This record gives sequence, C-alpha cells and structure tokens, in this order.
Amino acid sequence: QGIPTLRRVAYLGLKAGWEGPGGRNLRSAAGASGVTLFLAEPGANDYTKAFDRIARERPQAIIASQTIFHFTHRRLIADFAATHKLPSVAGYREFVEAGALMSYGSDLGDIYRRLAIYVDKILKGANPAELPVEQPTKFELVINLKTAKALGLTIPQTLLLRADQVIE
Repeated sequence: QGIPTLRRVAYLGLKAGWEGPGGRNLRSAAGASGVTLFLAEPGANDYTKAFDRIARERPQAIIASQTIFHFTHRRLIADFAATHKLPSVAGYREFVEAGALMSYGSDLGDIYRRLAIYVDKILKGANPAELPVEQPTKFELVINLKTAKALGLTIPQTLLLRADQVIE
C-alpha cells in the first residue's frame, strides 16, 4: 500500500521556495509525519547538480516544486525518477502525463479560462486595479497507475476513487 516506510524525500526546487512560506509549511508537515526532506536545487537550465545530489542521498521519493522551470523539464524529471525507481509527485497533471506517479494542484485549464475572462473585462474598459484578486478554486488529483506498477506500488482504492483522473 503506497509507501508505508517513507522517511526521506528530495524536494526538487529552488532555495527561495524552500526557504519561503510554502517550503516551511511543507517541511513542517513532513516533520510531523516523520519524513525528512532535503533540498535538491537545480542550476539554470541544468539538473545535473540536483540529480547528482538525489542519487547520492538516496531518497525514497521526489517532490517537484511548482515552477515554470520544472514544468518545461517535466519529462526529464519523470525520466530521472523512473530510472532511479523513485515515486515522483508534482503540482500539475502534465507531470503525471509525462510519467510522474501523481499530482495534486490547481487546474491550469481553469486558471487560463479565468485569465481570459479578466482580459476580456480589461479590453472592455475595466480598470485592472479594481478587479478582485482570485485564488484557484478547482484542484485536481491525477494518478499514473502505469508508473505505480513499474515502481511496484499499490495505490489504495480510497485514493483512486478520489482521483479526478487515473492514467492506466
């Protein structure tokens, strides 16, 4: 069932995210669950340093932070995780489509539709400073069963039933 012995996870992200509120919250939640996180920070357009650290530190899984930089390199990240038999999670469904184990995050399609509504309002004369700031309201869980099988993992039925999409 999942990874009941999960104790060590690589956080693939930038130092700014690691030290910011999101990183602090993630480390706090991990610590409360008995999981240790470590930062694996890539260089500019170069994942060698981060991947070398992950290989050296031998975590049991990878969390890819939500940055456009990772989004662009999602297939590279998923391939690295698969080669090293590491479950990987991210915030966008596109990572799972590239081979990551699962994602949970805001629905980018919904965000882009909301963005189009804002653009339309502005083009029709609305003052951008008077438009309300919106937060994402639609989130999705996507699970890749093909990846789970390749990793020898069993995803609990309760999680599969909650998923918005299961890739087989």
